[in-house]
Amino acid sequence: MSTLSILSDPATRQALMAQVSEEVGDIEREIRKCIESPVRLIQNIGELTIGSGGKRLRPAFVMLAGKAVNPDADTTRLKRLGACMEVIHMATLIHDDVIDNAATRRGSPAAASAYGNTASILTGDVFLARAMLLLSEDGDLDILRIVSQAVCEMAEGEVLEVEHRKDFDLDIETHIKILDMKTAAFIRCCCEIGAMAAGGSKAEVEALRQYGRNIGLAFQITDDILDYRGNKQKTGKPIATDFREGQATLPLIYLRKKLSDAESQIARRRFGATVNEDELRMICDWMHTRESFVECEQAADRYIQQALSELDNLNEGMPRDMLGAIAEYVATRQN
Repeated sequence: MSTLSILSDPATRQALMAQVSEEVGDIEREIRKCIESPVRLIQNIGELTIGSGGKRLRPAFVMLAGKAVNPDADTTRLKRLGACMEVIHMATLIHDDVIDNAATRRGSPAAASAYGNTASILTGDVFLARAMLLLSEDGDLDILRIVSQAVCEMAEGEVLEVEHRKDFDLDIETHIKILDMKTAAFIRCCCEIGAMAAGGSKAEVEALRQYGRNIGLAFQITDDILDYRGNKQKTGKPIATDFREGQATLPLIYLRKKLSDAESQIARRRFGATVNEDELRMICDWMHTRESFVECEQAADRYIQQALSELDNLNEGMPRDMLGAIAEYVATRQN
């Protein structure tokens, strides 16, 4: 049975995602080891960040990519690498919340809100350094180089996004480049190093690399949809944060061409400026009724289908099916 036919059954998808959660549960202990520190403030920020939850998709990608190419791969090593990647991700979230002046993270207080910007920035730096130290101790210079490149690309993507803040007319090509750098590069890296650590062939590593890139793009597009129409109780974030901050994402980019001149002037004046809740609801309603969200979903689905097609280059088995289940989850998630 192919991956696509397996995933057509909702009960099977749910069972596969439950197995992903079980795999990730073991990695949680490794993550906690990575953030241990004799400095109480660092420990507190780490515990707060872990305690706010999270999907732990990045370590899951490392584990499952490794097992997809080699069922007998060194599980202990894959867990350790996965934990390193999650700690890097935690560091970026801590920094992001400082940059965005975010009060909460997944419904819990953000580290900067609880402990201040200075402590949060420095703790994020500690986590980045700790992850790189652990990767150097792993001893694979190719993996260390690939992770370092991905972290650099991710940071450059964030800066590129800032460079285009308040750009209401941001073109779709530049926007996708930003998504590729700030989100897809890191998920691509997780899949790539998992396959490399497990001894995957060049073709298998490339297939998982492309799978990760496409999943990353779909994940971020879905995240940008949820920013406008997500349930605040589930996402833990206020609605239309991107619009408030003047960050053009795909829902707005698709909406622009469907606005009258008068409507466009309203949206342009409010973009990244003072905007009230009624105006935000009006803009979100435009996105819904003029099918901007539908276009975004279609774009995300194209990336999901491309990711699933890459899995056809791998041997059949549970890890491959679980990677497929994650792809389906990304396309339908609500938070």
